[in-house]
Amino acid sequence: MTLEDGGYRLSCVLRAHEDDVRRICVCGDSGFATSSRDKTVRFWVPDPEKKHGYVLSKTLAGHTSFVGPLAWVPPGGQLPEGGIVSGGMDTLVLLWDLATGEIMEKMTGHQFQVTGLAIDDNGDIISSSIDCTIRRWRKGHAVEFWEAHKVAVQAVLKISTGEFVTGSSDSTLKLWRGRTCLHTFVGHADTVRGLALMPGYGILSASHDGTIKLWALTGQILMEMIGHTSLVYSVDAHSSGIVASGSEDCFLKIWRDGTCIQSIEHPGCVWDVKCLKNGDIVTACSDGTVRIWTLHSDSICDPLELEAFGLELSQYKTSRKKVGGYNLMDLPGLEALQVPGTKDGQTKVIREGDNGVAYSWNSKEYKWDKIGEIVDGPGEGASNQVLDGTHYDYVFDVDIGDGEPIRKLPYNRTDNPYAVADKWLLQESLPLSYRQQIVDFILQNTGQRDFSIDPTFRDPYTGSNAYVPGEPSISQGVGTAPSFKHIPKVGMLFFDSAQLDGILKKISEFNSALATDVEKSLSLSELELSRLAAIAKVLKDTSHYHCSSFADVDILLLLKLLKSWPIPMLFPVIDILRMIVLHPDGASLLHKHMESGNDILMEILVKATTAPPQTANLLTIVRAITNLFKHSCFSNWLQSHYSEVLDNLSSCRSFFNKNAHLCYATLILNYAVLLIEAKDKEGQAQVLSAALEIAEDGNQDVDGRFRALVAVGTLMLKGVVKSIAIDFDVVNVAKDAKGSKESKVAEVGADIELLINNNC
Repeated sequence: MTLEDGGYRLSCVLRAHEDDVRRICVCGDSGFATSSRDKTVRFWVPDPEKKHGYVLSKTLAGHTSFVGPLAWVPPGGQLPEGGIVSGGMDTLVLLWDLATGEIMEKMTGHQFQVTGLAIDDNGDIISSSIDCTIRRWRKGHAVEFWEAHKVAVQAVLKISTGEFVTGSSDSTLKLWRGRTCLHTFVGHADTVRGLALMPGYGILSASHDGTIKLWALTGQILMEMIGHTSLVYSVDAHSSGIVASGSEDCFLKIWRDGTCIQSIEHPGCVWDVKCLKNGDIVTACSDGTVRIWTLHSDSICDPLELEAFGLELSQYKTSRKKVGGYNLMDLPGLEALQVPGTKDGQTKVIREGDNGVAYSWNSKEYKWDKIGEIVDGPGEGASNQVLDGTHYDYVFDVDIGDGEPIRKLPYNRTDNPYAVADKWLLQESLPLSYRQQIVDFILQNTGQRDFSIDPTFRDPYTGSNAYVPGEPSISQGVGTAPSFKHIPKVGMLFFDSAQLDGILKKISEFNSALATDVEKSLSLSELELSRLAAIAKVLKDTSHYHCSSFADVDILLLLKLLKSWPIPMLFPVIDILRMIVLHPDGASLLHKHMESGNDILMEILVKATTAPPQTANLLTIVRAITNLFKHSCFSNWLQSHYSEVLDNLSSCRSFFNKNAHLCYATLILNYAVLLIEAKDKEGQAQVLSAALEIAEDGNQDVDGRFRALVAVGTLMLKGVVKSIAIDFDVVNVAKDAKGSKESKVAEVGADIELLINNNC
């Protein structure tokens, strides 16, 4: 097979997935399957009406999180039309019957994401996982498993001789016969992500180091292919000698004899590539689309489809263009200059052609003055990203699953990943049991596979030495201060994730109800509803918090609703307020109103805790007050009102749901830090009492209990209430916590016990 003039061209575009397409599996001559972040597997078969087309035959839905690796089971026995095996982020391995689309076997056992699948000669299913293991499944049951690598196993490949090969985040490949490792292949400088057979030669590997290597089964490197500019996720080969690879750099690259002979750019990351028997190449892209590329001139798609692809590619490239840390396509156009500024010196960045241009509001002349074009400074570029106005080396999109919104995880290469993970999980109100997964995610996606903890490191977040699961504690020398894992707490926690579209929808529903009620005078006008939508738009754009602003009328609108709307309808408005106080300009404007005597926060607190309290109101007001700790302008209010805040909320604890309990514990933890800084002994004592009440509650959620215990330990270590805590029987509280089955609760219990037994 040789490349015709023009090389590979687009043959077919398949759209059905609703999110990233992650993997492809060729199913003999019957078609191919694709998996996706949309939690489905889709099976495609040749289109009987088109020579080069494919149509969707079946959608297989059964995973609860995104689906990754796939393997084909040839027809036979109970699977007359063959089967598909799929593995997912949900740790499941599922066997599907292609005849019925039903799940035949559900295999559970992996601790973390399933990364690779293969079918052994005897029909056994072989799976690999982030949990470092290989598992062998027979008739739906695990018959054996073992640790294949010391870190995550990323891929597994069955070879023609009956052995199989694994690739790992430790940058090696291993050749296995059963559970016996025959050889370890060393040569990559980073994670080995993809594996494939090169017929007649050996094994191909794709790596995060940007290379593809061809290995002999003896471990000798026969060929190296260099050309991608980012992580290489996948590789495959055709019997003709053509090799295809897909990468984070958005290119499908086609190689012959180690030389790249064609590069095809995609409108997104190319997660996977597979060669069909006829030489066509299938690609899986992060834009949710499957594309087939062909050498055959009679199989090229029609001109309209080619034109549409060109437009998609152009739009994608434009959307990725950055100027001064801003996404160009996210910037408003010239029409934004028709809206007057709200204060002198306010800046606004707009899109003019292919450039970002900054303007400043001149209140004297009532016009926008052009400052100049925005350009990247030294060292800025594609690897430098902005979140909440701060530049980071990386800002990752983290998909928690279960319908949760995508979370932003900022990280700098100089950071300690364990400290970053701890802080982020607490900030996002996520279980700390995710800690190691987040650390592994950071290390994998930054290429820091050789990261090691500096024993002298002091975590700027907790103030303690970094704790690495599975590592022994650093022994204390004579006369050295004891080392704590979780105390003291340093810094504040916030609740900065919100479904703003859902909040607006709820406000609209309540407004419609008011409009048809006797109290229709309380309903909002269309103009006021549009103003709320504009507020939400500003709040969504967290990357521009440093330069965006609100008008005073925005705050007045919220105050109007909070004062006038019926108590059962307040919670979505309080939720808007919760996000407003995180925005620098929003916090400043609200604080000015509070300073002028309009103490809306205390007014809402009283309303929310008035019998019978509404759980939704309690949840949102606790979160809103917790977010006040973000800005120092609210410190005086928080300190002067701690007694009223804690008394009102404590009296309503029986009405809390699980989330409210966690938020209340977070509020107490923030108060512990604030009142230690203020050296307020009376306040510390009240916070200690509230924290112990939670810590002693046997029905308390693990995360809420953990945060309360951290507050207790922090107050004892850095505050002035250690003797009071001992009088409150903290000894038994620590003992009970230390005996907990939850490791983090046991660890902080041990911290408090150590603190009691040492004169700290």
